Amino acid sequence: MFGWALILKFLKYLFYSSFLLVGACESTTTTTVNTETTVAIKPVKVEKAKSVVKPVVEANLWQYISNRQTLSAPSQKKLFWHIDWFKKNPDYLTRVTKRAKPYLYLVTKEVEKAGLPIEIALLPIVESAYYPFSYSHGTASGLWQFIPSTGRLYGLKEDWWYDGRRDVLASTKAAVKYLKNLNKLFKGDYLLAIAAYNSGPGRVQKAIQKNKRLGKKADFWHLDLPAETRGYVPRLLAVAELIKHPDRYGQTITPVDNKPQLQVVELDSQFDLATIAQWADITLDDVYTLNPGLKRWATPSNPPYAILLPVDKAKIFEKNLKKHPKNARVRWLRHKVSPGESLSYLAKKFKTTLSQIKSINNMKNNLIKVGDHLIVPLAQRADNDYALSEEEREKRRLNAKKTGVKVVHTVAKGDSLWKLARQYNTQIKSIVKWNHLTHDQPLSIGKKLVIWQVKPIKDKDLSKITSVGIDINRKVTYRVKSGDNLSKIAKKFNVSINDLKSWNQLDIKKPLQIGQKLKIIVNVVNSKMK
Repeated sequence: MFGWALILKFLKYLFYSSFLLVGACESTTTTTVNTETTVAIKPVKVEKAKSVVKPVVEANLWQYISNRQTLSAPSQKKLFWHIDWFKKNPDYLTRVTKRAKPYLYLVTKEVEKAGLPIEIALLPIVESAYYPFSYSHGTASGLWQFIPSTGRLYGLKEDWWYDGRRDVLASTKAAVKYLKNLNKLFKGDYLLAIAAYNSGPGRVQKAIQKNKRLGKKADFWHLDLPAETRGYVPRLLAVAELIKHPDRYGQTITPVDNKPQLQVVELDSQFDLATIAQWADITLDDVYTLNPGLKRWATPSNPPYAILLPVDKAKIFEKNLKKHPKNARVRWLRHKVSPGESLSYLAKKFKTTLSQIKSINNMKNNLIKVGDHLIVPLAQRADNDYALSEEEREKRRLNAKKTGVKVVHTVAKGDSLWKLARQYNTQIKSIVKWNHLTHDQPLSIGKKLVIWQVKPIKDKDLSKITSVGIDINRKVTYRVKSGDNLSKIAKKFNVSINDLKSWNQLDIKKPLQIGQKLKIIVNVVNSKMK
């Protein structure tokens, strides 16, 4: 009995000890609030930290563009001719990619922001070789080669001081907007949109309609388009392929850092470009190269103006901006009017505009008197220091050497492009290209034009023929272009509007249609001219 009692007592003790032990273990997950209440806290599960995968950011912007390409051709055969050309001219892409360096990041970000294919950032290679001062015979200008009418349509302003078609940021925004609209027009087909950027949406639409009528495919690769446009899209795709695989095709692509190169600084008044160069610690050529929309020695006289500066120089400029007084931005001169001087004369003399002189001096009209004092802006440096201004570039064009004999013609009353082309035995488009003219603007009397003659015609021969009174009429067929009207066409061919209406039985109430054929009878003074 005693033994069993002892065993039972031992078992009770063992059970009681186990209970206390369990309670002690469980107490690690409870917190005593007071002597009577406890609150249970759930144990926290400790999970292994997940490895964070950082996105790969390409250091080279060309690589960044290559990795995001989406456009393609049906086969590499479509690109063969263009790729072959670049292989035979390997230095070309090397020069172009080096030239693109300051602008490429800005252009790429604007393209991405608009949701366009990243290959659009390569389009200036095809359009202008990324040369901001580029000018084509069709009067297209800038990185994106806007013609004046399309530029105005997309808000690119032009005046005496400034040309928005050359402005890198403004023209890029306009080009992106234009391409976005074209993409909507062609229902998301970017190749058609790019083709339309080159040849105009109307021409592409007509080609599509024609193919549909004939039961043919209506994508880019099957359309009957001008030769230039047929090569335009494949050339862009070829450039994209070369950028992606330069080693495969023997190309050297100058690396570009994948980070901002330029910073916009808003100017609230007119600045001499020499002042900007000095305050930003850069050269005057740098100011023009980054801001090719600037035509003269100063920023526009009607601020604000957004100027582009290198990222590392923008802070230096802003620091100097705060340090100097506002009147240090442009140099002003107090000029006493002399006999024979007029406002237009003074504007030309001091390389400014008549309207600016009037505005500064609170003038209501153009009348000035001898002895009057006028405040006029004055460039800080000599003309040739502003080497990339429009005026200085024009001087270099006049002095440039090309094939043939150079003639410098001063425009006189009655001159027209058509007349000069025949007088000097050349083509209108050549005169336009040599002198960066615009087809739809009349020639300015007194303007000097450089003309290169392959077979020069002696002035005395022309005067003899004219004095004889030879009067030969020749019929010309002219196709109406975008922006044409009767007045412009009449000026272009030196005929009257009434004659145009009579020859073509035109109804003055009906507008001219693009592509419409007009018969024009022109007078050929020299029967030897073609």
